[in-house]
Amino acid sequence: MPTLRQALRQCPIVAILRGVKPDEIVAVGDALVEAGITIIEVPLNSPQPFDSIARLAARQGHAALIGAGTVLNAEDVTLVKDAGGQLVVAPNLDADVVRAAKAIGLAALPGVMTPSEGFAALKAGADALKLFPAEIIPPAVFKAWRAVFDPDTLLLAVGGVGVDNIRDYAEAGASGYGIGSALYKPGRPPEETGKLAKDLVAALKA
Repeated sequence: MPTLRQALRQCPIVAILRGVKPDEIVAVGDALVEAGITIIEVPLNSPQPFDSIARLAARQGHAALIGAGTVLNAEDVTLVKDAGGQLVVAPNLDADVVRAAKAIGLAALPGVMTPSEGFAALKAGADALKLFPAEIIPPAVFKAWRAVFDPDTLLLAVGGVGVDNIRDYAEAGASGYGIGSALYKPGRPPEETGKLAKDLVAALKA
């Protein structure tokens, strides 16, 4: 099972499967891993998310880092681990969630928007920072953050990133990208999600 840093090095895309159902998670996960994606997140505001995480971890846990998104309280962190998840992602910085994740060996990826939040997240033990929503955090911000944060800090652009602008964020110093609806929407066939994933991976390599 790869660490967060290893998985990002293999492929810096985090697939966000908001709204995915347990009966489709295996097919979608297979399509993503086949396309080269090694980090998959099931947001907890999806139907029966812990069931989906358990099925995905059982199927692809050897090849990909499986985690939960929209983790808003520390109590859910244990449920993520019990389901086989290894990563806890949030849209916000809640130091209790970060510390709860680290205490039981999970990677923590909180959402931040300012340098103050970023440094506070790292102080709490965060493994990486999710700059969210990236729609209002342009590549120039990543360049500015790179000047003040430790060069090893993992900075991910999440929200509004796709084939058209992913290279701009890469050149500005982003370590990874959380991709939601540009990859998966409820009801989208796994084959289509797989093709979109391959296009994104190709755009990064171009």
